[in-house]
Amino acid sequence: MTALTLTLIKLAFLAVLWLFVIATVGVIRADLFGSKAATRSASRPARQPKPPRQQRAPARPSRQSGPSKLVVTQGALQGTTFDLGEAPITIGRANDSTLVVTDDYASSRHARIFAQDGQWIVEDLGSTNGTYLGRSRVTRPAPVPLGVPIRIGKTVLELRK
Repeated sequence: MTALTLTLIKLAFLAVLWLFVIATVGVIRADLFGSKAATRSASRPARQPKPPRQQRAPARPSRQSGPSKLVVTQGALQGTTFDLGEAPITIGRANDSTLVVTDDYASSRHARIFAQDGQWIVEDLGSTNGTYLGRSRVTRPAPVPLGVPIRIGKTVLELRK
């Protein structure tokens, strides 16, 4: 082989190596900060999640016997409270989730909690590490009793009155 051929092979190898590094950085960036769709939704005004909460307020008188709030009891968002209404609560790392969890063990679209037939239901949305209700893994939509912990990664939630 000539010196010119070896130099061209070295340059081609270097170019392929840099393409690999750039692709790896892109994947890591998307994993940490979400996809382009999540980035677009993040550019919306910060008050967008609040209107569903305000719309839920008229439903309070009918909830006297059931839970009225969702409370984060453990994790980075400990102490955060959400008033419950008719709109579902989505949980995950995606910026457009109702409860954005910054947890390495949570998926972008991890779980959702919604009202159905007068009770609250938790549903795993195909997450990698699973959603747990009490000590049981949620494999299909399951009703959530008051005070029973819902665990998503290191974050624990409870329904309370």
